[in-house]
Amino acid sequence: MIPILDQFEKIRVIPVVAIENAQDTTRLADALVEGGLPCAEITFRTPGALDAMRIMAKRGDILVGAGTVLKVDQVKAAADMGVEFMVSPGFNPKVVAYCVENNIIITPGICTPSDIEAALEFGLDALKFFPAEAFGGLKTLEALSGPYGMVRFIPTGGVGPGNLVNYLRFPKTLACGGTWIAKSTNISEGRFDLILNNAREAVALAKEAQAN
Repeated sequence: MIPILDQFEKIRVIPVVAIENAQDTTRLADALVEGGLPCAEITFRTPGALDAMRIMAKRGDILVGAGTVLKVDQVKAAADMGVEFMVSPGFNPKVVAYCVENNIIITPGICTPSDIEAALEFGLDALKFFPAEAFGGLKTLEALSGPYGMVRFIPTGGVGPGNLVNYLRFPKTLACGGTWIAKSTNISEGRFDLILNNAREAVALAKEAQAN
């Protein structure tokens, strides 16, 4: 099996989703897979999150992660559902320590040099840069990469079709996370056609970034 971080590098764009109703999970996964983005970070922001993780993880044709992970109990619950990676908005030492000790992939959120150094102490070198645009976007990412050239980043927060290519062209960008691909309203309204188109657009932009 291809290691998780290598899959991120291949996919380049990670859809970040909040699913209100777990019954929508299969159609969402179908749209993402058909659109060329076989990956989803399902956030712990809705009551249906765990059920959605379970349903999607059972498929076997899509990489499933848990997002907005704030507690160790959430890591355990998501892992029980078959989730393959964890994403947190910030750097929580307890959550990170548990994941590292149990060989669970985690990309914690960072936005300062101190955050990065805390992550390096745990042996992590693939980190979520969040909230990317609010903290200066690519300019800040480039500055952080100066002293921390060993780190690869997953910019998330304010990333969309208008700036995705620029982020992906930056050599230290592993992948980008984005909520625009599968918005909660589109999921709840059954607009999986829009999600399919958004996924295809993201794939095309990722190829454009790679070509230049």
